[in-house]
Amino acid sequence: MSDLLNISDLAVRYRTRSGHIDALHGIDLSVRAGEVTAVVGESGSGKSTTAQAVMGLLPTNAELVRGTITLGPDLRVGDQVSMDRPEDGAAVRATSSVLSDLGPREWRAVRGRQIGLIPQDPNNSLNPVKRIGETVSEALRIHRWKDRDARNRRVFELLERVGIDQPDLRARQYPHELSGGMKQRVLIAAAIALQPRLIIADEPTSALDVTVQQRILDLLDELRSQDGTGILFITHDLAVAGDRADQVVVMQHGEVREHGSAVQVLSNPQHAYTRQLLDDAPSFAHITEAVHWKRPAVTSPDSSSTAAADAPLLRVEHLRQEFGGGRGKEPFVAVDDVSFAVRAGTTHALVGESGSGKTTTGRSIAGFNAPTSGSILFDGSDILGLDRKARRQLRRDIQLVYQNPYSSLDPKQTIGDIIGEPLANFGIGDKASRRRSAAEQLDLVALPQDALERRPRELSGGQLQRVAIARALVLQPRLIVLDEAVSALDVTVQAQILRLLSKLQQELALTYVFISHDLAVVQQISDTVSVLSHGRQVEAGTTERIFAHPETEYTQQLIAAIPGRRLPFTKSVSRETLE
Repeated sequence: MSDLLNISDLAVRYRTRSGHIDALHGIDLSVRAGEVTAVVGESGSGKSTTAQAVMGLLPTNAELVRGTITLGPDLRVGDQVSMDRPEDGAAVRATSSVLSDLGPREWRAVRGRQIGLIPQDPNNSLNPVKRIGETVSEALRIHRWKDRDARNRRVFELLERVGIDQPDLRARQYPHELSGGMKQRVLIAAAIALQPRLIIADEPTSALDVTVQQRILDLLDELRSQDGTGILFITHDLAVAGDRADQVVVMQHGEVREHGSAVQVLSNPQHAYTRQLLDDAPSFAHITEAVHWKRPAVTSPDSSSTAAADAPLLRVEHLRQEFGGGRGKEPFVAVDDVSFAVRAGTTHALVGESGSGKTTTGRSIAGFNAPTSGSILFDGSDILGLDRKARRQLRRDIQLVYQNPYSSLDPKQTIGDIIGEPLANFGIGDKASRRRSAAEQLDLVALPQDALERRPRELSGGQLQRVAIARALVLQPRLIVLDEAVSALDVTVQAQILRLLSKLQQELALTYVFISHDLAVVQQISDTVSVLSHGRQVEAGTTERIFAHPETEYTQQLIAAIPGRRLPFTKSVSRETLE
């Protein structure tokens, strides 16, 4: 079978103020019709640069040093692609199948019609002031595909095909009126509008819940099986690649470390970097024996027989949170009758899809929401009935770590000031002592001391998440609420943060409420779990029981959607890696 796409010896460099940075060092890969080639690797590996080069969308400071990018003969680019330019009446024709030779006008004839792009973040990729129908029809309009009525009918067909209900209604709506999963489907509809033979999917599911991710990936599978579409799938998740790809290309620092069939690469990895990615992928943990990153929770030796040890540090009872309402309108119920208990030194996970009430529950525990009804008892005291002074003290005992450190850390402050700020807010110590405390926290989270003088933009995402954890620890809290604290990280950085959380829990006897939509991570780090759906708790119990014997269909669907379960291979995981 001939290749739809062939990349040969591709090298790209960026021009910066400090000199040239080589982003790609002679990349080779290919995509065949009806198949998926997955490019995997951490941030900075060159995945997105590769995708941008294929689309002719490299930044202005990028230079294609050498190499070729070629569309296969099936596409007959020179014969099939033409587009009228209304402003000068001239026909634009891509006269070569070598994409690296095309000029800007020829590229306009290729994008959309021959190559479709599904970008990573629908929130940033969809124009907030454009209706959904306009977005989906844009490629049709640019390529002057038929008339307006035909384009409108095509939009409805596309929305229906990607599984969006009421396409006529959705076409009139704006992006903010759709869920994250629906917005990602809109991007897919726009990408396939002109039935391109090649689709580039750049991290199209990284921000989605596991069940929504599964539906999006199933849709891509349907496109390639029915239409013979070739897919270049960019991802940092080896589990997703293992489930869906025919070929896997592993990249690091702009170089291909390993490539071959998915079964071959994932069952018998030859490069140490590939083995590390496999070891760090939480979705593959079920393939091995039950090995967890965390040690048993800190308890007293006779905890099974003492009431004190069994008393939970945190107890949530019949929690209900309403928003809005009034003037005859029904309030929105975000959390409805949620109850659970968390023993000291353990981790309780709140899992579920977006909109299930996880974050609202976590913010209520941390004191940022005033629940409509119910109670939250911390160390026996109902925090909802505390006076102002006691509530202020509670904020020292309970800390919240957000999902995105880029938005939760002040970009103008130094790291030392960020970590020491909670101490200053509580009037603890002088400037010198706060500086020493910040330095101690850096040691705890395994960051170098010279980070004290840096600013957030000078650190990686994983380092920034460590800073956020250090800031939460500086007040010596007893409970930390972690709201999707590792969901945006590469698997290797994610593994480092999870090991850090386990280490800190053991050393400091910390208690965690761990909010996540990633059940593979939850399975490894938590002791107990509450499963939420539409604000209600549908199931709760020990992690072992929930994953081994889920009682509800919803929980069964969540577990079944965990990626990394389709390939018939056994991954070898060393205890040294996990501990």
